[in-house]
Amino acid sequence: MKKIIFVTATNTNVGKTYACKVLLKKLHKRNKKVGYFKPIETGVKNIASDGSAILKFTKKLNKSYKKLTIDDIVPYQFKLPAAPFVAKKNKKISTKKILKQINYLFGFCDVLVVEGAGGLMVPILENYFMIDLIKDISNKFDTKVVLITPSKLGCINDTLLSQMALKNYNLNYKWYINLFEDKQDFFEVTYPFYQKYFKKISFLN
Repeated sequence: MKKIIFVTATNTNVGKTYACKVLLKKLHKRNKKVGYFKPIETGVKNIASDGSAILKFTKKLNKSYKKLTIDDIVPYQFKLPAAPFVAKKNKKISTKKILKQINYLFGFCDVLVVEGAGGLMVPILENYFMIDLIKDISNKFDTKVVLITPSKLGCINDTLLSQMALKNYNLNYKWYINLFEDKQDFFEVTYPFYQKYFKKISFLN
């Protein structure tokens, strides 16, 4: 059974790329034939750095991936470090092309880890956001969303809003805290609420 794990986050620089690496490693240990896909990467100067790093890592886990290039893994690469809608300028982004590429990559893997750009409400087109892309993918493929949240002050608001959006879109998700910011303060200023509010709390490690 082909499956997608779509990695998103409450914002940019929260740890999506790191999360993809963690998930790929865990899935590989479970004897899954893993793959990686990042439909859109912005802030690309000479090469898509996030996509290239994880593609290199994926090739070590799945020999079939060795024949793939960065253009296969990151079909849309834009120089400006901004939301895709802004970064693309006059270029077009085709959701059909993204869905077609997922089908192509499933020829090399059984579980495809897909990395989003920014957070859920990052605009890809004028009235089409990252969460809409996730929904379109989930309508065609067996999809599980992984939401990565930070540990810094203010993360409660971002976490709850992102979870609310996923629920409103009827998307199946799990969430993980990436404990890398405000480590010393997290368990004093944020964790007490999480402990009361959530039945289960998972850390990305």
